[in-house]
Amino acid sequence: MGEPAGLRVYATCPQSKDVEPAEYRTRVADVARWSEEAGCHGILVYTDNGIADPWLVAQEVIEATTRLRPLVAVQSVYMSPYSVAKMVTTLAYLHGRAVDLNIVAGGFRNDLLALGDDTPHDERYNRAVEYTKIITGLLNGETVSFEGDWYTVKNLRLTPPLPRDLAPGLTISGSSPAGLAAAEEIGALAVRYPKPVSEEQREGIPTPTSGVGVRVGVIARESAAAAWRVARERFPEDRHGEVKHQLAMKVSDSHWHRDLSQREQGVEEADNPYWLGPFNNGQTFCPYLVGTHERVGDELARYAGAGFATFILDIPPDREELEHTGAAFEQARARIA
Repeated sequence: MGEPAGLRVYATCPQSKDVEPAEYRTRVADVARWSEEAGCHGILVYTDNGIADPWLVAQEVIEATTRLRPLVAVQSVYMSPYSVAKMVTTLAYLHGRAVDLNIVAGGFRNDLLALGDDTPHDERYNRAVEYTKIITGLLNGETVSFEGDWYTVKNLRLTPPLPRDLAPGLTISGSSPAGLAAAEEIGALAVRYPKPVSEEQREGIPTPTSGVGVRVGVIARESAAAAWRVARERFPEDRHGEVKHQLAMKVSDSHWHRDLSQREQGVEEADNPYWLGPFNNGQTFCPYLVGTHERVGDELARYAGAGFATFILDIPPDREELEHTGAAFEQARARIA
C-alpha cells in the first residue's frame, strides 16, 4: 500500500475484548507484521474503558515490527499531557521508534460518565487543544508554561528529549465544526467517516492546513460477487446488533455517528461499493467499500481526488485481506498517477 501518489495508509490493531491474553498478544503481533508487509505507514491502537491499555499494546506492535508507527489513541481523562509526552519520548529512547497520536476528544458516553466527565461536546475539543499544545511543546524541546481553562503547567520540561526525526504525527476527529477547528489549531490531520464519494465531491470538504483523512473498511476481490460474498459472511445481518446500535445512538453526541446512522445501508451492486451494513448492525464503526479491486481502487482514487490523502482501515482479519486491500490501493495509485 505504501505512500506513493500521496496516499498514506494505517491499519487498525485488534481489540482485546473477549480474547484470551496469550492469544491477543499473538494476534497483535501478527496483524502488525501483516500491516508492515503490506506497506502501511502505521496502525491505529484504540482506547476505551473496556480494552487493554493502548501504550502497552503499542509496545507489542513496536517489538513485532521494524518501522510501523503505532497511532496511539490518547484521551485526556485517562492520562495527563506530561505522561503522554513522556510515553512518546521513552518509546523513542528505548526502541528508536516513532509513534503517532490520535487525540480523542470524546469516546463512549458511559465511559466518560463512569470517570466523572460530563463535559459538553464542543468543550471537550477546547480541552483537547490545550492538552495537545502542552504535549507538542514538550516534545519540541520547549520549557512549557501554560495557563488555560483546563490545564496549568509552569517551567515544565521533558527528559529524555525526543529526537526531531521521531516527532509524532497528530490526528483528531474532524466530523464536527469543533473538531475541524481543533485540527486547525493544533496542526492535526482531521479524520472523518466518509459519506459516499459523490457527496463528498459535490459538497466539498472543509480542509484544515494539515489535511483530512478517512476511516473506511475495504473488502476487494477479483469479482464483485466474490467481494460481496465475503462481506456478507464476515458481517451477517444481526438483529441484536442493530438494536445495540440504535441504543448506542440514543446516548451518543457524536456528529459522525449520528450522520452515518441516518443514511441508507447501501445495496449489493458492482457500481455502488459504499456499504453501511456492518455499521448499522453494530459490528464496526466505519463504512465499507466492497467490490472488485478495480472498482474499489477507483473509489479510493476519487476520495483522494476529493482531498482525502490518508486512509485508516478497519481491523484486518488476516494477511490475505490486506493483500487484497493492497491490490485495490495499487489500482487507486495507478488512477491518480
